[in-house]
Amino acid sequence: MENFSSIQDFENHALSHLPQDVQNYYTRGSGSQETVKLNKEAFKRLRIHPKLLRNVSMRNISTFILGEKISMPLGISPTGLQKLAHSEGECANAKAAESAKIIFILSAYANSSIQEVANAAPQGIKWLQLTILKDRDCIIHLVRRAEQAGFKAIVVTIDNPVMPDSKTNKIFTISQQIKLSIYQDYFETKYSKKDIGNIFLQVKSMMDDSLTWKDVSWLKRVTKLPIVVKGVLRPEDALLAIKHGASGILVSNHGGRQLDSVPATIEVLPNIVKAVGDRAEVYMDGGIRQGTDVFKALALGAKMVFMGRPLIWGLACGGVQGARAILEMIRNDIDETFAMAGCSSVQEITQDFVTHEILYAHL
Repeated sequence: MENFSSIQDFENHALSHLPQDVQNYYTRGSGSQETVKLNKEAFKRLRIHPKLLRNVSMRNISTFILGEKISMPLGISPTGLQKLAHSEGECANAKAAESAKIIFILSAYANSSIQEVANAAPQGIKWLQLTILKDRDCIIHLVRRAEQAGFKAIVVTIDNPVMPDSKTNKIFTISQQIKLSIYQDYFETKYSKKDIGNIFLQVKSMMDDSLTWKDVSWLKRVTKLPIVVKGVLRPEDALLAIKHGASGILVSNHGGRQLDSVPATIEVLPNIVKAVGDRAEVYMDGGIRQGTDVFKALALGAKMVFMGRPLIWGLACGGVQGARAILEMIRNDIDETFAMAGCSSVQEITQDFVTHEILYAHL
């Protein structure tokens, strides 16, 4: 790892060692994978306009998210089945986030339990991601576990009323190798051990395609933790999320793993930010690979961004040390981008720093 100079180096090394079915699970999206490609390519169409001679000698890239200070405007997105990349799984990434003083989001498809992650990173800022299932008792159980373990927010994913067959098949194949520990204790209290079967299939059978915004309101009523709604791509949905209790909006297309051909998240971000105003915090994920990506998202109005797959590559290359190396690499890149763009803090980043390449089409 000491010779790696980019996130791509980590990815190349990880993919050269991971089994093919695990590679497919982590890398592939749904359909023809247009959205997976768009998430990264859309950043390339944006240009940064630096402001020079601005005295950037006292830079501070920290910010506040839901009242918590974080050391940089980047957190770790919820990514499932992390023990397929490394035996420490989610616990390693939670430790890395704790060391970096950033937010870690635990996936609803985690191989590590809520309590295991809490024990691994007791001082870390941890959020729990979940999908509202037909079995509401299961959701209340997870929320209570998160509250007791000191988690700071609940992230409810709303863009998956059903699971694409391609994703179902990939998860089913590899979920037989490793447990979905996040649900384990709930199912052990509900069923005898011999009747639990494959927990992934149990969870899939409880996915609820009848969900409405009223169910977000229900979730808000059953917890005092702030609610972040994840999967928003339309301004009107962002406003509905706020109406039904959301404190944060996570602009996301599920990493291209749900509906294919939806826009890149960076493309829809500005209109959502404009609609939301100061009524909630707006974050985004999808395609973040370098400091310039983070800067562009901040300039277009995101309060912070989240990154998923690169932390898997760090994990696969070296467990917690690999994850820490990824975070320090992008921290340095963010700081360097701030300096060269002419900003000493996130507060100084404004929309005029970024323009779309189409403005130069007439040249």
